[in-house]
Amino acid sequence: MQLCNTLSKEDLEKKLSEAKVDFITISFYHYAKIENPNLFRDHFYTLLDNLLVVGRVYVAHEGINAQISCPSHNVQQLREQLNEIQFLQNIRLNMAVEQADHVFPFLKLKVKVRPKIVADGLNDETFDVTNKGKHLTAEEFNELTNKEDTILVDFRNHYESEVGHFKGAITPDVDTFRDSLPFIENEILKGNEDKNIVMYCTGGIRCEKASAWFKHRGFQNVHQLEGGIIKYAHDVKEQGLENKFIGKNFVFDERRGERISDDIIAKCHQCGQPADTHVNCVNDACHLLFIQCEDCKTQMQGCCSKDCFDFIQLPEDEQKDLRKGQDKSNLIFKKGRSEKLAFKK
Repeated sequence: MQLCNTLSKEDLEKKLSEAKVDFITISFYHYAKIENPNLFRDHFYTLLDNLLVVGRVYVAHEGINAQISCPSHNVQQLREQLNEIQFLQNIRLNMAVEQADHVFPFLKLKVKVRPKIVADGLNDETFDVTNKGKHLTAEEFNELTNKEDTILVDFRNHYESEVGHFKGAITPDVDTFRDSLPFIENEILKGNEDKNIVMYCTGGIRCEKASAWFKHRGFQNVHQLEGGIIKYAHDVKEQGLENKFIGKNFVFDERRGERISDDIIAKCHQCGQPADTHVNCVNDACHLLFIQCEDCKTQMQGCCSKDCFDFIQLPEDEQKDLRKGQDKSNLIFKKGRSEKLAFKK
């Protein structure tokens, strides 16, 4: 059986459009010991492919991390299939806050084996990632973060918190989760060992590992928001609770954001006007991720700089020759740090 995609992006978009199926974007993760990640990877790819699921899944000895889109009529079957895998029984599925209109969050299915499901830079064999901090419901989170002896820390990267975060949260200016662990311990938590430490991230996977790590490092009052921002947004709406999150929740798919509140707390990286829409520079030799308003998008034709604007005016053959040998795909989810962006954070 074929265990990978062989179609082009255009063919994939056409295939999904012609299927005329409603997709639901779902994320889930679980830290568990997987003895043979490669064998599990092949089994899991087949399981998802049979359900017409697309998305991105990482498998490692430490567990699984999945961001997928599943046909709505197959969601119940997906739950049943996951329940047949012992360590995934009754796993929480985080449903997207917003479903994309005219955008497919994922075009194909990728299931990859990685050294870790969340790159952390840690090398400590005594660290038990399953010895996690206390999970908080949305109501408990609101109550605890109202107390003066609580420190609320955003465990996402700076370009995520730039467009949305919880009121009163500390938002470290870091590029990666790997960077955040030592920075937060040394610059924020040290000297506050007696305080309540509350952490959050998009869906829970990063702060779950972080909560376990800080418990391992000797911190006692460690808490995390269960299910992250995604579950919180659903719960405050369903339970009529105060929504303490302002702005957008950045997501790592083609949508790039889910609106949680009407507040726009960021600004266009090109003109400085209020904006919180992340885009990738349309220049295939760039693909930088940055924030762009509609006016600049029109004026710059989706480019991040005049250099890129001038580049896309060239004949396509000349563009291909100039970018030959350059692989910029890793910039798709990089941050707006470029010196070409006048109003970057």
